[in-house]
Amino acid sequence: MLRDITLGQYLPGDTAVHRLDPRAKILLTIVYIVMIFCVTSPVWYVLPLAFLLMTARLSGLTPKNLLKSIKPLRFLLILTFALNLFFSSGETVWVQWGALRLTREGFLTAVHFSMRLVFLVTGTSVLTLTTSPVALSDGIEMLLSPLKIVRFPAHELAMMMTIALRFIPTLIEEADKIMKAQMARGADFESGNLLKRAKAMIPLLVPLFVSAFRRAGDLAMAMEARCYHGGEGRTRLRVLRYTHNDLWALLITVGFLALTILGGRWIA
Repeated sequence: MLRDITLGQYLPGDTAVHRLDPRAKILLTIVYIVMIFCVTSPVWYVLPLAFLLMTARLSGLTPKNLLKSIKPLRFLLILTFALNLFFSSGETVWVQWGALRLTREGFLTAVHFSMRLVFLVTGTSVLTLTTSPVALSDGIEMLLSPLKIVRFPAHELAMMMTIALRFIPTLIEEADKIMKAQMARGADFESGNLLKRAKAMIPLLVPLFVSAFRRAGDLAMAMEARCYHGGEGRTRLRVLRYTHNDLWALLITVGFLALTILGGRWIA
């Protein structure tokens, strides 16, 4: 299960999506998220689906890569679907068990919010899978740079976000090693009720936190030894520049957003 977490992982490549400017990809992701929240009916998820499949095709990602990002959230998806299914109000009652009612409106709401969560996770995974942490940090910093006039720490915030994303795969690998070591000593993480499973995670969480703090301390000492003092006066090895491909990608994404908004108004 830990190996299925794709957040923070980067798959190197030389595709059209990989070559896009990281600032453009961040803006495209924001527009995509707005597109998801503008969908008013499960039927109109066909537009975000078409956009997602097109982006995956251009980035060289397989459906397996996208579905892998959903697997760790299966329990959250089931919970979201169940809560909306049985506790959403509706007039067309299909089945009723005491206080629980299964309605047509509740079913559509459950499908709608579950699909929204799936599309949000898979769409944002494309950003991290096709953008290196360094490029992502540079893109975030450049987008936030206008806020420096109000003394907003754009560089420091981008650096913290990048380090957090970079540490996720490392901590996942560390947790996997600790779990295997504990299982070799007879630890059981699968059987028992919820409380027993929570107690069984203590031998995993304690050494994981110790390892995380140790790695953070080593990183801080390494940055201090290299005289790191924030972004002031720092130069860049790679200068970011927008290209025509970035403009076309943004126009296509905005076009999908416009179609989604118009489709929702047409249904309403």
